[in-house]
Amino acid sequence: MDYFECAIGITLKEEIKKTNRKLMKKYFTAILIFAISINLNAQNKLTPELLWKLGRVSDVQLSPDGKTILFGITYYNLEENKGNRDLYSIPVSGGKPKKLTDTKGSEYNAVWRPDGKKIAYISAESGSVQIWEMNPDGSGKKQISNIEGDINGFAYSPSMNNLLFIKDVKLDTTVNDLYPDLPKANAMLFSNLMYRHWDSWTDFSYSHVCVAPYDTVAGKISQYTDIMKGERFDSPLTPDGGMEQIAWSPDGKLIAYTCKKLHGKEEALSTNSDIYIYNLLTKQTTNISEGMYGYDQDPAFSQDGKKIVWSSMKTAGFESDKKRIMLYDFATRQYSDLSENFDQSSSNFKWDTQNKNIIYFISGYHATFQIYSIDITTKKITQITKGIHDYTELSAAGKSLVGAKMSMSLPTEIFRIDLVVPGIKETQVTFTNKEILDEIKLGKVEERWITTTDNKKMLTWVIYPPYFDKTKKYPALLYCQGGPQSSVSQFWSYRWNFQMMAANDYIVVAPNRRGLPTFGQEWNDEISQDYGGQNMKDYLTAIDTVSSEPYVDKEHLGAVGASYGGYSVYWLAGNHNKRFKAFIAHCGMFDFESWYGSTEEMWFANHDLGGAYWKIPKPKSYEFSPNKFVGKWDTPILVIEGGYDFRIPYTQGMEAFDAAQLQGIPSEFLFFPEESHFVLKPQNSVLWQRTFFVWLDKWLKK
Repeated sequence: MDYFECAIGITLKEEIKKTNRKLMKKYFTAILIFAISINLNAQNKLTPELLWKLGRVSDVQLSPDGKTILFGITYYNLEENKGNRDLYSIPVSGGKPKKLTDTKGSEYNAVWRPDGKKIAYISAESGSVQIWEMNPDGSGKKQISNIEGDINGFAYSPSMNNLLFIKDVKLDTTVNDLYPDLPKANAMLFSNLMYRHWDSWTDFSYSHVCVAPYDTVAGKISQYTDIMKGERFDSPLTPDGGMEQIAWSPDGKLIAYTCKKLHGKEEALSTNSDIYIYNLLTKQTTNISEGMYGYDQDPAFSQDGKKIVWSSMKTAGFESDKKRIMLYDFATRQYSDLSENFDQSSSNFKWDTQNKNIIYFISGYHATFQIYSIDITTKKITQITKGIHDYTELSAAGKSLVGAKMSMSLPTEIFRIDLVVPGIKETQVTFTNKEILDEIKLGKVEERWITTTDNKKMLTWVIYPPYFDKTKKYPALLYCQGGPQSSVSQFWSYRWNFQMMAANDYIVVAPNRRGLPTFGQEWNDEISQDYGGQNMKDYLTAIDTVSSEPYVDKEHLGAVGASYGGYSVYWLAGNHNKRFKAFIAHCGMFDFESWYGSTEEMWFANHDLGGAYWKIPKPKSYEFSPNKFVGKWDTPILVIEGGYDFRIPYTQGMEAFDAAQLQGIPSEFLFFPEESHFVLKPQNSVLWQRTFFVWLDKWLKK
């Protein structure tokens, strides 16, 4: 081959190689793009729209044989602006959930019939809210009640010869009753307090416990007895009480129910609810917690019916006191505090089905909620679960427990807890949101213990952006918790979601400041009548400590919060010494005097503020009212309110917004006419999130 041929040959070879390199480059580029796209798809950040696609698991119920779990999942349709809850079952051992209902409405209060042969639930499928039954596989659905008015909850007696339910009974007189010739008059006339509560005006009715014979063959109930007939009291307690506040004795002869038998002004001033026992044979009612003046609620009979346990608060008028484990012996007619040496609150009591001396319960410890057990003979308390999570529900059967568990990185799912030797084994049973969560990159949640100004240790959660880079600087948010006695635990929120904040490239600082439970009663109690005191120093210590890190943009800090957290933001706005560049306050107290005169649960105002503003001498707490510091406001603030918020009326936010506007401070007012203390409607919630981050980005990402 001559040079030309060699040259041509070399040239051709080089061209072939060059072409091959191009092809290979295109190939690897395509592979790389594909890999990157897969990676990006698998690493999406959380958005408000994705948050509302998540299924919400609730109401976990074990079958009588302990083999099957019954539960509900609520899914929301953002376009239709509503949700729908259906019932599901799944073996305790795990597997694929079986959908039992599929209607246009929602099903609630699902329970197993004591013999395990039926599942009953509440549905409005027929027009009014009634009780339905179905087979465990979802077949054979049948309405078994036909009671005038809606049924709000129910429970079978263990012997299945009776069924109790709760319904509203109208007892008070309306203006239309007084003046029947004015049927179109639209007004309410009151002569006493508690005329509205949380998010509702009185409907002149009361929630009563009723009992009806139950025919297992015919599967229906009709005639019933109102065991609270004529009483102007509610059971369960309004507005949040449910069937956990009512219980059957194992022999079906007794009903224990929670009730605060006070009315009007007395009801507004007191937390004194009691545990009442109604005897179906004698028709007599007995108060077994008489002489105890705090909240007493959530009774649970022992398996042999000889004892009953309930949650009890000692201090009258204090809604956030320690929840004690109170045990009553029917033989001796004496009660005792099983948790007198346990500096934690207890709830969700479940008796062991095999050992009559063991009770399981949930208790908060260091901003997590764990499952515990107590031996009633020795009062020995044992912590069963450990970890960075919150258990919110519990059901017991045999050697296994099942519970609903969440964390800041996981929406609620069902877990099985095997009580095996030598340790405890937790197994996730449901994976409701796995497909969505697998596509989302979540931020790291870090536990920090920070030294406070009075030399104590404070647990602070720090949540980092999903793609956190310690070489960069990030704006940070101080999260101010509500309550005021409500721990910053491992909750997964559908509004104040820390992962959502982190996904928008903010570092979140969430301190368990003074006044938050799960750190002992002394820490919990330190906030009452000291709203502008040590807990505010704790807030500032937390943000100062974290913002000293090199990856925090100290010049772009924000503070956000709702309820007491909203109050905290208002107070900090006048006392932050230019630390913050933006504030967001949702439904916070702004003017203590006007708030005292317009709220409804007066026991809370009296305990936490020390009494009325006309009291002589005037309680020192009023010095902490944010309106007293509003002249020092100098920072942009977003105010959010709901029209049906009667706990902290929306006029508090109007006062704050107007004060900012009149002083020329950049401010916005987001008002939801149909929301309450909470924003619950899907599209309103998405709007809330969008407004939240537009505001923060405007002032903290310049």
